[in-house]
Amino acid sequence: MSAYGALTGAGYRAQVRDGATLFFTFAFPLIFLVVFGLIFSGQEVEETGRPYISYIAPGVMSWGVGNAAVFGIAFTLMQWRRDDLLRLIRMTPTSLPTVLASRYVLALAVGAVQAVVFVAVALLPLFGLELDSRWPLALPVLLLGITAFLSIGVIIGSCADTPEAVAAVANFLMVPMAFLSGSFLPLDMMPSWLQTLSRVLPLRYFNDAIAASLTGGGSLGDIAVGCAALVGFTVVLAAVGLRTFRWSNRT
Repeated sequence: MSAYGALTGAGYRAQVRDGATLFFTFAFPLIFLVVFGLIFSGQEVEETGRPYISYIAPGVMSWGVGNAAVFGIAFTLMQWRRDDLLRLIRMTPTSLPTVLASRYVLALAVGAVQAVVFVAVALLPLFGLELDSRWPLALPVLLLGITAFLSIGVIIGSCADTPEAVAAVANFLMVPMAFLSGSFLPLDMMPSWLQTLSRVLPLRYFNDAIAASLTGGGSLGDIAVGCAALVGFTVVLAAVGLRTFRWSNRT
């Protein structure tokens, strides 16, 4: 078996066996969907006349998928480095791209299942999400979004040395980003200066592109801009991640 196959298989078994983490990975964004979906049920955003669910569902889904990607690889890299597993892996003919690729494919699988489950729940009459005819375009957006947030997780997992540090740094980044990027409240309701500030955040573009593809809350140009921005963020963040990556806490 190749090193990639062994690492991917080991990662898959570890995720499946950790029932609590697996459950909350999928349940966490659904909780926000239920809360906000019930609070704003049947209401529309005055500025646009569109239902709240068409903003909230894509935004919460993007945040949930990005959150899972960040936490998943950040905790893994920190634990493997703390337990000296990365140092042992380095002593084999296994390259860093192989290690990261094994986590990448798992993150894509988790994100895809998250998205399917989330959309299925949002389509229930209780919430009333309506899909646009171009919803398949959400698939490449998801791939690019997961890639960008995985890069953030690599940076956090390479710098943090304890589970507490990973949780603190990841939450410090992801929770404010959710509010500033329109995941929980439509950006149209925010002051213009906050809308401008949100343009430096990758989640803003992830949200916009997902909303435009899933619910028609934007044009094909918005999807293209979102995808291009996510590619740009990935290039920059991946470069930082490779620079900060450590095989061991001893170095």
